[in-house]
Amino acid sequence: MADLGNDPGALSGAVGGVWAAKAIGAAAGAGVSLIYLLPQSRREAASRFLTGMSCGLIFGGPTGIWLVDWLGISGQVSRLETTLTGAAAASLSAWWVLGALARLADRYGDRASRG
Repeated sequence: MADLGNDPGALSGAVGGVWAAKAIGAAAGAGVSLIYLLPQSRREAASRFLTGMSCGLIFGGPTGIWLVDWLGISGQVSRLETTLTGAAAASLSAWWVLGALARLADRYGDRASRG
């Protein structure tokens, strides 16, 4: 299993590298989610982008570890690659869940209140 914890022997710049990988991955995932299905308004675009960034930064590490283990490539990718990929996947997945729910609520919300 990949370990993204703090390594006392690592250089202090490595921690900054992990955060940079999370930010880049989260931004990439959020960007892809906006391009894949264009938002209907600026407010929706901003909301989806910020949600993607937040989820990518928060869940990027665990998602990357899960993906690397699931694919069976834990010995072949670096810590930064694992984090970058996990952040992008978490960011993109967060939008899909929230975006799909928002569109369903818009489509069927009025019908449910009428009857």
